[in-house]
Amino acid sequence: MKTKLLVIFFSAFISGFSQEKTELANYGPVYAIENADFKTDLNQEFKAVFDVSKSAKKQGELNINFVTVARFLRLHKASALENNSVKAALVVHGSAIFDLLNHKGYADYHGQENLKNPNYALLSVLSDHDVDIILCGQTSSYRSVDKIKLHPKVKVALSAMSAHIDLNKQGYTLINF
Repeated sequence: MKTKLLVIFFSAFISGFSQEKTELANYGPVYAIENADFKTDLNQEFKAVFDVSKSAKKQGELNINFVTVARFLRLHKASALENNSVKAALVVHGSAIFDLLNHKGYADYHGQENLKNPNYALLSVLSDHDVDIILCGQTSSYRSVDKIKLHPKVKVALSAMSAHIDLNKQGYTLINF
């Protein structure tokens, strides 16, 4: 009986990891680069903050800069390495705020009932991978977007500028688009 329980536990544990990889894998391609001239040591800590100020090009499309965060995680995570650690934060301001809306907020913003935010699932996956999704409070106020209209994992900061300063002090490297 104990053996059966252990087998069930480990099967669920392993399938949880494979499901996690599949969720990230749904967002953008990642390619193996053989014989790279510039070598990157993956056995280190990677901390990146992505600054995004522009919304998706078209309504109903993913914000490609949000997708890049998922690609960053997939590119740099190497579970077989002892010291590999990958952390990411997403700082959003400007028109990109509208890609952080929950489904109702997104539908209201676009004036189309029952319209779904295509970024919602990606934001959930990023959050599940411990990505801090930070919105500039100044943008939120300027654009009159209340927290209730946002994806539930979005954190509102005083400003994008102050968030960047805090993250920089924590050792995050700015990736700017």
